[in-house]
Amino acid sequence: MERDNESTDATMEFLLLGFSELFCLRVFLFLIFLIVHLVTLAGNVMIFVAVVMEPSRPPMLFFLCQLSVIELCYTLVIVPKALLSLIVVDGSTISFIGCAAQMHFFVALGGAECFLLVAMSYDRYVAICQPLHYIAVMNEGLCFRLAVACCLGSSAVALGLTVAVFRLPFCQSHQINHFFCDVPAVLHLACTQSYIPELPLLAACVLLLLLPFLLILTSYVCIAAALLHVTSSLGRSKAFSTCFSHLAITLLHYGCATFIYVRPKSSYSPAQDKMVSLVYTNITPLLYPLIYSMRNKEIRGALRKMFRRKRGIMKMKVPWI
Repeated sequence: MERDNESTDATMEFLLLGFSELFCLRVFLFLIFLIVHLVTLAGNVMIFVAVVMEPSRPPMLFFLCQLSVIELCYTLVIVPKALLSLIVVDGSTISFIGCAAQMHFFVALGGAECFLLVAMSYDRYVAICQPLHYIAVMNEGLCFRLAVACCLGSSAVALGLTVAVFRLPFCQSHQINHFFCDVPAVLHLACTQSYIPELPLLAACVLLLLLPFLLILTSYVCIAAALLHVTSSLGRSKAFSTCFSHLAITLLHYGCATFIYVRPKSSYSPAQDKMVSLVYTNITPLLYPLIYSMRNKEIRGALRKMFRRKRGIMKMKVPWI
């Protein structure tokens, strides 16, 4: 395509088509999205407040608090624009800078979650394989350093990927067939025929998906090997129960992310991507607090204490409650 038909002007705008093809379902989808978004926000805020109010926070509670903050930011970056695309008939516009910022934060938060899942798997490894050294190893200093490393590492990778994507020449059509500025959807608009523009995405997938997944797999191989030496079936089931919620979230997170990002540009399918992204950005953040609040006894205990405090405060204000 001729250079005259290309544009990388920072003042240009993209048009997010969203679910414009589902015109008759706009109101229904808007209500569903809004309800899911509000429930997700409420669930993650409850976990965050419960953990912050807890005087003594074990490492797993600390990591769950960070996970809740990530999920809160994650949904706030994506969902409001998706809701707007359902209200506006012909899709919603987003500026060049706004699209780049949304992509950066989306990748950075998703990457931080990948790294955080590694830290949580290491926590489970130390708890099961080195229980006598758990308190000494998983101290507050290490947990804080791991949390900072998760954020800084993912932000650096996200910045490199975003810069690489938005340095590409874009064709005259600036219509993104998606409800947010996802990497494959924006790459699809680039006026290039080679696979070179996909190399930064491949590198990001290796750093944010493959490497963390291998580290998590290594932790669970070591955990499984340690559990083989446990003679008590009750002890094995108890140890597995502490890992169940982390495993469930890991499979959800990596399953959707791998389907969307680990594939060539030629196999890009807007309809499929939007459906999977819908689950990835709306349903899984809703499931995370539900899974942890039901399966993690530390979170359940923190939530019970929070509700007891709230009930006590209400009784002090209104004695007849």
